[in-house]
Amino acid sequence: MAVEYDGTAFYGWQIQKDGRDVQSCVERALSVVANEPVKAVCAGRTDSGVHAIGQVIHFDTSARRGERSWVLGVNSNLPDDVNATWARVVAPDFHARFSARRRTYRYLIVNRRVRSSLLRDRACWIHRPLDADLMQRAATYLLGEHDFSSFRAANCQANTATRTIHQLDVVRQHDFIWLTICANAFLQHMVRNIAGALIKVGLAERDPDWVAEVLRQRDRKRAGVTAPPEGLYFTAVAYPPEFGLPENEVVAAVPDSFIMPLPGWT
Repeated sequence: MAVEYDGTAFYGWQIQKDGRDVQSCVERALSVVANEPVKAVCAGRTDSGVHAIGQVIHFDTSARRGERSWVLGVNSNLPDDVNATWARVVAPDFHARFSARRRTYRYLIVNRRVRSSLLRDRACWIHRPLDADLMQRAATYLLGEHDFSSFRAANCQANTATRTIHQLDVVRQHDFIWLTICANAFLQHMVRNIAGALIKVGLAERDPDWVAEVLRQRDRKRAGVTAPPEGLYFTAVAYPPEFGLPENEVVAAVPDSFIMPLPGWT
């Protein structure tokens, strides 16, 4: 099943002892539809305040429902800030996390002198001008397989910091800058730490070559500020074709027109 959610009022995907989480909401809704307890496994955990458009989960159940019935039934039992977009029956060896080959995130920056009340929980606001071309030059140093220790959270529990970034694009659209990053997997806070470093380059506080040096040093203290969570969107997961998942829906990125129709924004 694919799930999207507004992460503003959540303390992330994973079940929390205190505080609202996405996983609990989804599992409660699935359990109602299945008429039995259901546990959900996600493709990638998201942190507090982070949004998802293409989160993918799997769950095991003895209940028999049509794919459309799963979606409609789950959505009728979810709060307004979470919903399922599709459901498919998959082979027993499918795993939402371990079967994934690539994951894609996008990070949205509003770059203008005044803040946006409409996007206060949906984007990172930078009031000083950003040079997207400089940010893109810096981003190229991160492509490929590297040890990303400099861009992981201090308490990240991953066994290895080696990851492969397949795509890292920085694109300006009027007052907005999109960072699109696709990798085989991500470390905790990796995208937000990369965004924070690229923002420093875009503000001309650091040269693009500085990002290469930070990567080489493998020291989180060298990378600078972690960008805020509200600009981050988990947009897509790619799986091997033999699982028969709807590719156009699974790998679709955030539309470029996601925030463009707002009046008065040029």
